[in-house]
Amino acid sequence: MTEPTRIFHNPRCSKSRQTLELLVERGLEPEIIRYLETPPTAQELRQILSVLGMEPRQLMRKGEQEYRDQNLDNNELSDQELIRAMVATPKLIERPIVIRGDKAALGRPPENVLTLF
Repeated sequence: MTEPTRIFHNPRCSKSRQTLELLVERGLEPEIIRYLETPPTAQELRQILSVLGMEPRQLMRKGEQEYRDQNLDNNELSDQELIRAMVATPKLIERPIVIRGDKAALGRPPENVLTLF
């Protein structure tokens, strides 16, 4: 049995759509998590960050107006505060994220996820 694959997906994002298409082309039927509608919890986000080997700020969309509005470029903010901001405003989470077993990849570019297979 193959490991389940999940994608944190935003159908309005071209990179997210391209990544999903890559997975489907490889015969996978990933669980699609529309993270803007169903954001990850803080604990899930910490696990995702751990598997990706990233710090919270590395997974944030710094070009979003919400990033500026919430002063998230403040280096005094703790990881916990950044994670809390991403949970409260999931638009800040970089996308797409693909998780397979105990591995994960950010689909920027979409081909990055191929390292999971």
